[in-house]
Amino acid sequence: MAGKPGRPGARGKKKGPLKGTGGHSRKALEGRGPTPKAEDRAWHPAGKRKAAQERYAAAGGKPRVAGQGGSRPRAAKKDDDTETVTGRNSVLEALRAKIPATAFYIAQRVEMDDRVKEMLSIATNRSIPVMEVTRPELDRMAGFDGVHQGVALKVPPYEYAHPHDLLEEVIDRGEVPLFIALDGITDPRNLGAIIRSTAAFGGHGVIVPQRRSASVNSAAWKTSAGAAARLPVAVAPNLTATLKDFKKQGVFVLGLDGGGDVSLPALQLADRPVVIVVGSEGKGLSRLVTETCDQVVSIPIEAATESLNAGIAASVALYQVSTLRNPEGS
Repeated sequence: MAGKPGRPGARGKKKGPLKGTGGHSRKALEGRGPTPKAEDRAWHPAGKRKAAQERYAAAGGKPRVAGQGGSRPRAAKKDDDTETVTGRNSVLEALRAKIPATAFYIAQRVEMDDRVKEMLSIATNRSIPVMEVTRPELDRMAGFDGVHQGVALKVPPYEYAHPHDLLEEVIDRGEVPLFIALDGITDPRNLGAIIRSTAAFGGHGVIVPQRRSASVNSAAWKTSAGAAARLPVAVAPNLTATLKDFKKQGVFVLGLDGGGDVSLPALQLADRPVVIVVGSEGKGLSRLVTETCDQVVSIPIEAATESLNAGIAASVALYQVSTLRNPEGS
């Protein structure tokens, strides 16, 4: 039964379009003028790119912003073997060292300081693409607990040196070799810290074994605070064999271990060519490496402390050697 029109459920004839309503839309547009260009609209992506270009131009650079010319930053592929260097010090040092970077990323509305301005200047002069990205995108690039400080740099895989080449270069320069070798250090942050300390105390390089060792990845770059761009890292196919070869070249091998037979303050070999071997915090030095050492050195610490972090132990040993080699500068 059909209901009465106007009541719920009522079925009536549909009315056609009302007369006299066709001008509402035209009236709504009157007085607004022509539509602004995309780059003149602050909320539009093109407008944001224009504003970014103006900011960077004022800072002395002329970067190519992500999205300009049809290029946009894309997520790294799983098989991408490049590394992402993050942090202002690390990125700046990598740029200063002329690492062949493939892209420089900068956060939108980043705080401009002297380091950022120098990064932009170097990247522009070297024609490195500069991409403006959001902070969440930089967070993704930096990875878990990564701190990027608004900048990141894409660099090719780290180029390792050969241990014997490093030794020959130091000897040819007439310097007394000082190297750090790692035995079972698998944390890249420890590697980065050791690279930084080795560079700070006049070391000539870090030697890592080919297997069961941390590599120079983004975490190591970050922890090294840019020192990875200045200090060479060499890979030893067999660490024990490399140490034995060094001994044949007149280099003394010193192992760091809590149960060492020589206390670090009593070390007599600091002024000689030395390579200091640092073991993992848990297992320490391996048996074969211990047998290869000329001396096993211990760092005196309070009994309540079981051991030192590998990076800290290396820093203490390097400082002691540096002090004994350069007493006037201590």
